[in-house]
Amino acid sequence: MKNYKFQLALALVCIVLGVMLSIQFKTVKTGVGPVSENRARELASQLKKTREERDNLLNMKNDLEKKIREYENQASTGSVSAKMLKEELDNVRIIAGLEDVEGPGVLITLDDLNFGESVGFPLISHDKLLLLVNELNAAGAEAISINDQRIISSTEIRQANVHININTVEFAPPFIVKAIGDPKTLEGAIMMRGGIIEDIKNIEIAATVKQEQSIKIPRYNGVIEKKFAKVVKEGETQ
Repeated sequence: MKNYKFQLALALVCIVLGVMLSIQFKTVKTGVGPVSENRARELASQLKKTREERDNLLNMKNDLEKKIREYENQASTGSVSAKMLKEELDNVRIIAGLEDVEGPGVLITLDDLNFGESVGFPLISHDKLLLLVNELNAAGAEAISINDQRIISSTEIRQANVHININTVEFAPPFIVKAIGDPKTLEGAIMMRGGIIEDIKNIEIAATVKQEQSIKIPRYNGVIEKKFAKVVKEGETQ
């Protein structure tokens, strides 16, 4: 009976995950050049509707994830193997950035004090953030976020005029970077002579680094969808 309940719960989990993966965010495409007043109102209405749909989809995704947890908890109350499977699944979620996490680490603040003034280009560019994330990863960071956007394998950090897009969200300074890991190791990696923080300060960016014993990093809240990558089965030719 327990095995049947376990199999049923896993089947329901798979179904719910399938629904989650089918959720896609919609975007409103606009043309280039001047638009009429009526067209502008129409686009504004479409944008409002799209944002409402996005919020509804996010709420639906969160509800489905709660149901998944309920199924998993029910399934893991039986055999030892089921409990081990649940622990492994939780660990995979943490690595993938799909869980809120907490632990020691470093808190980094980068601010362009001249942003929005006469300077025609931003001092904090996407490549500086990419280098910073890379150094933190190399130093053993277990989780990283920028302005509470969890950095995962598919996260883009790219320049969008004077702003920077992270997980499709547009940001301007200041940038608050959180990293969980060994605080001394993380700080040493980015504060070394000739390192990324020194490089950032050389272009007149205000940068501070603080060791923290407790940092909270939120999970990735977008939709992960894989269309082309598939698992290579054992014995399958490449």
